[in-house]
Amino acid sequence: MGAANTHYYATRDPLGARGDFTTAPEISQMFGELIGLWLADLWDRAGRPAARYVEFGPGRGTLAADALRAMAKAGFEPPVDFVENSPVLRGLQAERVPTAEWHLDLIGLPDDAPLLVVANEFFDALPIRQLIATQEGWRERLVACQDTLFLPIAGDRSFDMIIPRPLLDAAPGSVLETSPASVAILRNLAARLVEQGGAALVIDYGYEGPAIGDTLQAVRGHQYVNPFEMPGEADLTAHVDFATLKEAAEAEGLIVHGPVTQGAFLQALGIDARTEALAAAAPERAEALAADRDRLADPEQMGDLFKVVALTAPGWPVPAGFA
Repeated sequence: MGAANTHYYATRDPLGARGDFTTAPEISQMFGELIGLWLADLWDRAGRPAARYVEFGPGRGTLAADALRAMAKAGFEPPVDFVENSPVLRGLQAERVPTAEWHLDLIGLPDDAPLLVVANEFFDALPIRQLIATQEGWRERLVACQDTLFLPIAGDRSFDMIIPRPLLDAAPGSVLETSPASVAILRNLAARLVEQGGAALVIDYGYEGPAIGDTLQAVRGHQYVNPFEMPGEADLTAHVDFATLKEAAEAEGLIVHGPVTQGAFLQALGIDARTEALAAAAPERAEALAADRDRLADPEQMGDLFKVVALTAPGWPVPAGFA
């Protein structure tokens, strides 16, 4: 999964109607604007420190551009750091946020100021490991190659010792997912925030685990496809286990707020009022704006599936949307 996604993102712009999928910032400017105001409010109540804006996996830079515009109106114009490996996406980001600095990973980020971090649909694309229940016990799910085809198979090593006790007797075929890469990144980020100050906002689709379920999926041309076909030519993702991210953050000393649903978060930040204001300025777009709001916040669309967690350094105020 890691190798396939590295190739996939390095060789294309996957977003939009001509790509494979669409993210919340590409649906409406309201998403990025509200996040920008959320950041500006937190920065203001923290005493207006000389903080930096950091985004992990910033896509085309759309979220950042909208957020920075909203922050500027609130008097907050921070330096910008993007954590991005794709040369294609770096080029698109430079068009929207030409003042940004780019980094391959967290290590390159400056260590002299608080960090205000946004990670929207970032953790879902990190590689996972799957454990599968068999008649002989829990085994790791591996990938075999047979006649140029990739196939999932069960390994021969027992993993019973690391399975949560309530799940030990799960029916054969049950799948438990872990993401060591996500935990490693989150713990390293948390350590930086504790040391430097700041906060992180994590938005992604997922659940509070541990839970049984195979959530690995592949999307190509806005359609679900077989994850084991055409590796590197489709977007591979898995649902994020927010309980595990929460434990990792708390282990490093961060204060965790949430998770709350994306719908509840955007409603608390005023997406209805923003929709009305934009519609008043452009009445011909009122219906489209309402549809965009519903797509982002309605429980039947992205509203409940996507979750939001805020992580704050000790001493920082409680962020908006989590009171």
